[in-house]
Amino acid sequence: MELFILIIVLILLAETTVLFIKSMHRASKNTGRRKVYVDTSALIDGRILTVAQTGFISDDLIIPRSVIRELQLLADGKDKEKRVLARRGMDNANELERVVFCNVTILQDPLDRTPVDERLIALAKENRGLICTNDYNLNKVATTEGIDVLNVNDLAIAVTGGYTAGDRIKVKITGIGSNPGQGIGHLEDGTMVVVDNAARNQGAELEVQILRFIQSSAGRMIFAKKARGHKKH
Repeated sequence: MELFILIIVLILLAETTVLFIKSMHRASKNTGRRKVYVDTSALIDGRILTVAQTGFISDDLIIPRSVIRELQLLADGKDKEKRVLARRGMDNANELERVVFCNVTILQDPLDRTPVDERLIALAKENRGLICTNDYNLNKVATTEGIDVLNVNDLAIAVTGGYTAGDRIKVKITGIGSNPGQGIGHLEDGTMVVVDNAARNQGAELEVQILRFIQSSAGRMIFAKKARGHKKH
């Protein structure tokens, strides 16, 4: 009987030790989490959501309320293209909060006249955090201030060759380009697509053929033409 009790005690002790080690491991991982402040451009781009959903990000993602307000102002603005992008950004912010692999916090920072970029830099400095952005200028300023930057464009360059000339894709034309006849649309990941002779196709989804794909830390852009066999409107 005493031997049986001793065995039970040893089993319980072993289980308790395992649970303790696991809890300590989780605690050490949590304390090692980085604070990543997410800006407007990263939310509009949307790839930060895709990366988070795969489990590759286990950091604390922090979205300041001032960033959400900036998206709301753009969503209520007169520019149709910016309204579409801003609404996508707000949807991405909501979806990020549902991701189980990382902690997402909406930071209740003051809604004053401080520019959002300055607020992000100040927050990252004060809390030894990073900034997640696709904005070229914010990237440069943050780097100059000694703040580490997570740029999804850099990640995309590292893991994929992107699109190639000749590829066919579908895009909805939502605006007019700077050159005569050009139509502009955006892919789901935020990539701008400039399509020759598509200015009259606003509101329509076209199949286009890629002529040139440009990708850098500043962003991505596709130049394309209507695919052969596409019906003219």
